[in-house]
Amino acid sequence: MAKKTKKEEVVMIKEPNLKTAEIEIEGTAPYVQHKFSQKARNEMLQTQLDGQKSKGKKKREARNIEADYKGAMHLDEKGRHGIPAAAFRSAMISACRLVGVVMTMAKLSIFVEPDCFDIDDGTPLVLINGKPEMHEAAVRLQTGVASVAIRPMWRKWSAKLKIVYDADQFDATSVYNLLHRAGLQVGIGEGRPDSKKSHGMGWGTFTIKGD
Repeated sequence: MAKKTKKEEVVMIKEPNLKTAEIEIEGTAPYVQHKFSQKARNEMLQTQLDGQKSKGKKKREARNIEADYKGAMHLDEKGRHGIPAAAFRSAMISACRLVGVVMTMAKLSIFVEPDCFDIDDGTPLVLINGKPEMHEAAVRLQTGVASVAIRPMWRKWSAKLKIVYDADQFDATSVYNLLHRAGLQVGIGEGRPDSKKSHGMGWGTFTIKGD
């Protein structure tokens, strides 16, 4: 009896259909940034390297407010200010909850191209237009201790986003509307409406320029 051969199935995979949309945005509320500074990372690493010996033997240094302010900024090698590109991508993914889109699909379909990279840790950045000022805010640390946070605030700001999207999953209008929702209902940075630790301060919201 002749042996039956199993029919081979060929899987056809389409070529990626990626497109780019350039969209200008402007803040509708102040944007507050809080980078985990290089100094803080160095001190944390040194404490871990010192081990048990370091406990209770270090003299507390006077706080340098100006250093805290500058350390909380994202700067590229040219000294330009930037916003983490991931902040906009995360905001758009979070906004998917409002429109019934599966967030995992958006994670694979929407990306924000960086303009530059952080000079310290290589974080991809989108350049921000505007002038920062020092902002002081009373905060409570995780240990329960009250402190004053020193962070840069942009009262007026704007940026130009280059959003790469999978055109087989989203059309250009959907990307535009999703970004619009992200700006009005989610926000970016410290004190944004969609903050994981609080209801936010109403900071970090934005709209599409000229909309």
